[in-house]
Amino acid sequence: MIKVRPYQSGDIPALAAIWNEVVTDGQAFPQEEPLTLPGGAAFFAAQTYTAVAVDMPGNTVLGLYILHPNNVGRCGHIANSSYAVSRQARGRHIGEQLIRDSIEQAKRRGFQILQFNAVVASNLAARHLYAKLGFTQLGTIPAGFRLPNGTFTDICLYYISLDNRAG
Repeated sequence: MIKVRPYQSGDIPALAAIWNEVVTDGQAFPQEEPLTLPGGAAFFAAQTYTAVAVDMPGNTVLGLYILHPNNVGRCGHIANSSYAVSRQARGRHIGEQLIRDSIEQAKRRGFQILQFNAVVASNLAARHLYAKLGFTQLGTIPAGFRLPNGTFTDICLYYISLDNRAG
C-alpha cells in the first residue's frame, strides 16, 4: 500500500536522493546540479507544500512532489508542481497518486490552476498520465530543453483548472 503524506525532516536524505536521480538522468528536470542535504532541506522547506509517497507499513520514501506558485501577484493563483519517483519504484502508479494529491493540496491552498511549464516531449509516460488526469496541453516550445548530450528537444506546457472561475 502507498500513502502520500507531508514530508518530515527525516525524509530529506531520501527526497534529495530521488530528486538527484532525476537531475542526474537529465531527461525531465531543468536543474543540472544535485541537491546537497543542507541545500535539499532548504529547497523542500521553501515550497508551499512538499509531500512524499511512502510504502506502508515500511514508511520507505518512494517518490515526492513539490508545490509552489508558478508566478506572483496577478498570476499568483496559478500553481506549479514537480514530481519524482525513485527508479526502483517506477511502474507502480505512484506518480498518479502524487499528482492527484498535489491537485487536492493546490485546491486547499487556494490555487485555481495547476500549470506545468516544461514537460519534456519525450517523457511519454508523464504526458500520457497528464492527459489521463484531465490536463490540457497548451502547446510546444521547440528546442526548449537541453539534454545531457548537448542536443535540444521540445517541451510541452500543460494545465488543469482547479476552480470553475479559471475556465
